[in-house]
Amino acid sequence: MTFQLGSALLDACVLAIVDKEDAYGYLLTQQVQSVMDISESTLYPVLRRLQKANYLTTYDQPYQGRNRRYYQITEQGRIRLLELLKEWKLYKEKVDCVLLGGNVNG
Repeated sequence: MTFQLGSALLDACVLAIVDKEDAYGYLLTQQVQSVMDISESTLYPVLRRLQKANYLTTYDQPYQGRNRRYYQITEQGRIRLLELLKEWKLYKEKVDCVLLGGNVNG
């Protein structure tokens, strides 16, 4: 069973990956696919949107006779990642309360 997850969680995963190290599209896809069911064709529009929002920048680097486009997080991207991590923590706590029992209101 696969849970349907929103774009905010996808953004958080992408930003978290590139916060650790710059990454090219295929590598990003592989890492995101390890936790979410997503295709490479779905990820590239997300990368463009994050770049347009100034959360990511790109640069090209030669690799085996061709260029690879690398994605790098910006300072605005780091700020957005922190916001998303706070939201995720609250969301996860509420879901855990429902699924595992407990008080949803804390």
